[in-house]
Parts: sequence; C-alpha cells; structure tokens
Amino acid sequence: MTTTTTIVKSITKLRRSHWEVFYSSSPAISSTVQSQSQSQLTSSLHSSEQENRKRWSKWLLFLPGAITFGLGTWQIFRRQDKIKMLEYRQKRLELEPLKWNSVFQPNEGLDSLEFRKVVCKGHFDEEKSIYIGPRSRSISGVTENGYYVITPLLPIPNCPDSVPSPILVNRGWVPRSWKEKFLEVSHGDQQSKQETHDVQEGERSSWWRLWKTKPTKVQDHAPAVPSVEVVGIVRESEKPSIFVPANEPNSNQWFYVDVPAIARTCGLAENTVYIEDINENVNPSNPYPLPKDVNTVIRSSVMPQDHLNYTFTWYSLSAAVTFMAFKRVRPKKSRR
Repeated sequence: MTTTTTIVKSITKLRRSHWEVFYSSSPAISSTVQSQSQSQLTSSLHSSEQENRKRWSKWLLFLPGAITFGLGTWQIFRRQDKIKMLEYRQKRLELEPLKWNSVFQPNEGLDSLEFRKVVCKGHFDEEKSIYIGPRSRSISGVTENGYYVITPLLPIPNCPDSVPSPILVNRGWVPRSWKEKFLEVSHGDQQSKQETHDVQEGERSSWWRLWKTKPTKVQDHAPAVPSVEVVGIVRESEKPSIFVPANEPNSNQWFYVDVPAIARTCGLAENTVYIEDINENVNPSNPYPLPKDVNTVIRSSVMPQDHLNYTFTWYSLSAAVTFMAFKRVRPKKSRR
C-alpha cells in the first residue's frame, strides 16, 4: 500500500514538471493562457458591475414615489400655516377701527397695523389717481372688466381730525369707462393749462407795464375742499406672480399694487401708507368706486381646501408610481 502511494506521488510530480517545462519552452502558449485568465477576470468584474447597476436602477424606480409623497406631506404643513394666517386676519378685522391721526407714528413700522381697520379723514386728489388692472368682477353671472382706483388722501388744513400726512387709498373697483373718462379729462386739462400759460405769457410780454401797475388781489381764505371719511384696512404691496407683466409708470400702465412706485408717481414719499377702503355704506345712485368686500381681503389665492386637494393628488400619484415600481422590481414567476 505504501509502495503504491509512493508511485502515485512520483507520477504527479513528473506531470507537474513536464507541464512546467512545456510552458517555459512555449511562450506563446503561456501568454495565451494568461490572456484567457485576464479575460475571464475582466468579464467577471464587468458582470458584477452590471449587477450593481441593475440593483441601483431598481431602487431608483422608487425615487419619484418618495418625492411625490414628500410633496403631499409638505401640502399638509402648508394647509396648517394657511389656517393660522386666515384666523389671524379674521381676529384683526374683528377689532374696533382706530383713528389714523392718533395711531400713526412716522418712525414706526406698519407691520403691527397690517389688517387693522383705521378711520381716515381728508380730501382726495383726483388728478393723481392711479388705475390698477384690468381686474374682472362678476355681477349676476356677467363678468365685466374694470380697474381698482388708487387716489392720494391729503390732509385738510386747520382740521385736527384729518390725516397728518398724505396716504394712498384703494377706493375700490370702477368700470373701464372710468379710466377712459379720466384720461380724456386729464388730457384736456393739460391742454387747457398749456393754452392758459401761453396766453398769460403773451399778455405779460405785451402789457407788462399795465400788469406791473395793476394791484394784486390777495385771497384771505383758501377755497373749501370737500372732506371724506374713509374706513379701510392697512395693507402692503402685492406680490405678483411670474405671469403678471411689469408695471409701466411712464405709460400709466399698472398691473399690480407697488406702493413705493405709486407713491413716487404721485409725488409722495416711498414710505407712504396704503389702505384699502372697505366702507359698506355705498350710495346706490353713485356706487362707484365700489369698495372691496371684507371677505375678499381675508381670502387667499390658495385656500386650505385647495391644499387638501393638492395633498390628495400628490399622495395618489405617489401610490401609483410606487406600485408600478414594485411591479417592475418584483421577479416574474416562470410559467410551465
């Protein structure tokens, strides 16, 4: 038995030495074997990389479902914030109106007064009115285009109850004919002023001696101006969407409320206060400008119910996309 084992070991050693001598004597065969081994190693690495890529690509199928699920959850938080904001506005509007001449402080901000009702007294400067629009309004199912008219409210001389400084008042909605009539009147006034100026210059040049000796008349009292009392809400500039065109003050085209720009156009300071008239005592015989409804002030462009609808939409989309990804990843059963 021992002799047989010894003979087998001897034969194995002879075979190994024979092949070593064979490979060493044949470089071509040696290189072929090495290249085959390298190609096998490369193919195995390539196949492993493909398997890893397939594994990651399968997991990436669930990414759209995760994103849409996150968007649905974000809408839930947005809905809660919107409910708190609307409740805050409602509570502010339920407070008693403040007299503007007693609460206004030039050096203080207006953040604490936003959505507070205020009572302002003064007189309107109609010649400097600004028309924002077009803004549509539905009356008995019929939609009519118009504008919001913003007019400076100026102080009344020697009146302690009037506003201490000019403010901008959104007086409400007016039909399109109002703006057309305003442009015609303003254009006519400019022409009449220019003609009057030319006539005065001609008379002054030809009859300067007569005008020089003519006694000047001094008015003891300024002409009386009609005073108005406005009940409004302190607001800030509007935040237009990307679809709203830019304002063009030079051509008198205003598409949204920009308080500093409107104030500059009217010759007022950029920090001029802006309020929206909500007075409900409208004269039926002269309803325009029609003040804003308080409910429209409280409302937002996206209400809590809209956020709830968005949440349902995103969650439904997330469930559908995730189900399709699961069906794609799950291995198919072989049929016999």
